[in-house]
Amino acid sequence: MKILVVNAGSSSLKYQLFDMDSGEVLAKGLCERIGIDGVVTHKRPGKENYKAQADLPDHKASIELVLKLLTDSELGVISNVDEIGAVGHRVAHGGEKLRKSTIIGDDEIEYLESIVEINPLHGPPAISGIKACKSVMPNVKHVGVFDTSYYSTMEEKAYIYPIPYELYEKYKIRRYGFHGTSHRFVCAKAMEMLGKKDARIITCHLGNGSSITASIGGKAVDTSMGFTPQEGVPMGTRSGTVDPTIVTYIMKKEGLSPDEMEKLLNSKSGLIGVSGVSSDCRDVLEAQNAGDKRSKLAMDILIHYIKKIIGSYIAEMNGLDALVFTAGIGENDGAVRDMICKDLSYLGIEIDNDINLKLPRGTQAEITKAGARVRTFSIPTNEEYMIALDTYELVK
Repeated sequence: MKILVVNAGSSSLKYQLFDMDSGEVLAKGLCERIGIDGVVTHKRPGKENYKAQADLPDHKASIELVLKLLTDSELGVISNVDEIGAVGHRVAHGGEKLRKSTIIGDDEIEYLESIVEINPLHGPPAISGIKACKSVMPNVKHVGVFDTSYYSTMEEKAYIYPIPYELYEKYKIRRYGFHGTSHRFVCAKAMEMLGKKDARIITCHLGNGSSITASIGGKAVDTSMGFTPQEGVPMGTRSGTVDPTIVTYIMKKEGLSPDEMEKLLNSKSGLIGVSGVSSDCRDVLEAQNAGDKRSKLAMDILIHYIKKIIGSYIAEMNGLDALVFTAGIGENDGAVRDMICKDLSYLGIEIDNDINLKLPRGTQAEITKAGARVRTFSIPTNEEYMIALDTYELVK
């Protein structure tokens, strides 16, 4: 069966076509600048990439173009759209109701629309992508795979905030967690490498947005992101966890509205806020190495927060079998992995820098120092494959 995976953003639509019999990616690409001056990039393994300007007024036009490219006599990889057995959609937020991957019908779309208020950034484009695909491909199953669903196994003590309980009941204010599909993928890979089904694993998804998750036996017990992707470690432009009174204090002092304060925390904080240089970790590291003090401070704060969360999760799980790094920074930057693991030997975490610092970008490998109690891995994530796999399992 061939599965099309779609990840719709506000002005973009990423896609991959999987052959689930072989597990290979037949084609992938990106429609970007939707509603502006559209551009499409179409890639096939072993062949020259296709990139062109395109008329992309909305997501429906984008998915129509994707299907045209996939079936094109020269650029295509299938002869007919009917070869696509199902479509899997990446959806960031499933709320409290959609706790596992689900075939999407009218009721599910209605529910997703009802929780846009707590998912204003990612919700609308995902819904637009689903509606567009269903209108163009009405005769195939459409499956929603939710980043939040991996955290449905957490206990109440891990997801209920210590605010008046009535606010949870009324507004569903709770820890939802994000990047769940990525954490689920790399955790499963680590369990395979460990050969231990009840393994206690901490997975660090570190990129422009970062989250850390603790899992036992492949089930999440805690995660750093919360009601929104704002909580947790500092990120490219997000503050991560701060004293909540800071929010109201700054609003009063600066005369900021709630929307303005939210923008400050989401778009002007984190690495860019402290360093003043960039939201990209590579740029901040380069500036730090050149002697920029604020860039060094930004990196020190980031590493400090990550170490604190790792230590707290080890306490929560009463031990650790493996530490895993993934995503843009985690799987590609040996220097950051080194800074995080330094001085964690008391917890059993020690890495071999002869392996770690020489590891090619995006390589799956074990970087554990000989004799260390905890095994450490760099594992490239593959959220799209997990989406395809869930979709396949549901519709086959």
